[in-house]
Amino acid sequence: MPSLSGLQLLCLENPLLDISGQGDEAMLEKYGLKPNDAILAEEKHMGIYEDLLNNRDAKLLAGGAAQNTARGAQYMLPADSVLYIGCVGNDDTATTLRDACAKAGLRVEYRVDETQPTGRCGVVITGHNRSLCTHLAAANEYKLEHLKQPSIWKQVEEAKVYYVGGFHLTVCVPAVMALAEEAVKENKVMMLNISAPFIAEFFIDPLEKTMEYVDYLIGNETEARAWAKTKKAVGGSEKIADIALWLANLPGKKNEKRERVVVITQGVDPTVVAVQGEKGVKEFPVRKVEEKEICDTTGAGDAFAAGFVSGIVEGKTLEQCVDMGQWLASLSIMELGPQLRNGYKTRILMDLQIPVPKANVSPVSVGISILGL
Repeated sequence: MPSLSGLQLLCLENPLLDISGQGDEAMLEKYGLKPNDAILAEEKHMGIYEDLLNNRDAKLLAGGAAQNTARGAQYMLPADSVLYIGCVGNDDTATTLRDACAKAGLRVEYRVDETQPTGRCGVVITGHNRSLCTHLAAANEYKLEHLKQPSIWKQVEEAKVYYVGGFHLTVCVPAVMALAEEAVKENKVMMLNISAPFIAEFFIDPLEKTMEYVDYLIGNETEARAWAKTKKAVGGSEKIADIALWLANLPGKKNEKRERVVVITQGVDPTVVAVQGEKGVKEFPVRKVEEKEICDTTGAGDAFAAGFVSGIVEGKTLEQCVDMGQWLASLSIMELGPQLRNGYKTRILMDLQIPVPKANVSPVSVGISILGL
């Protein structure tokens, strides 16, 4: 295919500062957290951020699920291919996020809220599990008016693929719908990540409304099962193949020019893919990572999404897109935070037999967290 130029991918969600540290069962119990989950912070959780910083040798990383996916995608794609949109406060944390994105070559268009600080996500790591507790703060203040500004909307019109993190369904559904309607109008690709079980449990109405516009849905097995349970679907079956087929064939899809594709990851188990109108599913075994090499699974989901969406942007086959996603996921779990180390980009592209894109930035460490909200 011809080489890409110009803006290709636009991502929308909630920019956050990740505060990531090693925890234990006592810490999880103290704050009422599960070992492998993602929640929005309540008053009882507000002490967790200082606790991590003061007592758990926490690392500070630029976070937010879709923002990290955007950085990972830019890592794979030609320069200036990706734009990320969200809302931050007028503070030093926002500057940190901007700097991290600039180092990754990622363009950002932040709405700046003058009343709320930039959001934070506490990441408690226990073994290979991670529990995320997010105080959205400024991220919760995103407004449709920002997206509709002529300078921003011009970039919306330029982009070919839209990627929305499900966490934004708790923030500004009108902005999500504006992208969805533009995608249908111009026959562009609309992608959605479920992001967390609670989205399917407590925000099912906007989730289902958005699903009518979705061409590619990405999620993990826990999120998929939560959606099926909420809707009492597939006869109570918990088989991911059944749930993926059900999701792929949900009625009311707006853009009939594209079949809906559902991609469900399952940790170390095969990735399941269902295509609207097709019988059965396809399964793709994950790339094996030795137990001793696994440092932190926090990055697996967003890293997979970054690789997968990069393949979609480049017009790769479905099989190649899954492979690209699995590559980034397998590499990300070897790092704390996690990150993609210098030199990985060339290795990834060589092993995938993908031409190395010309970029105006050097390979840099790219933090990718799975559920940064």
